[in-house]
Amino acid sequence: MVEILSLVLHHDEDAVVCAVELALESGTISKPHILNLLSRLLEAQTPPRNDTPARLTLLEEPKANVTRYDNLRGQRHVG
Repeated sequence: MVEILSLVLHHDEDAVVCAVELALESGTISKPHILNLLSRLLEAQTPPRNDTPARLTLLEEPKANVTRYDNLRGQRHVG
């Protein structure tokens, strides 16, 4: 229990309390389960990073060209 309480030193108190409450509701009260729930809660709060360099922007939008795809497949396709 001390290890669970010490999580507050490294993470948001509300997130730790929420993870413990979710574990109690599920009936699985163990440190690994609480850590898993806490990591899922923290992951959901963190927005995904978008670090795409500007030089990788599209200059021409891709087009759906099924004829080109069929030509690439050639005579090998089974249809």
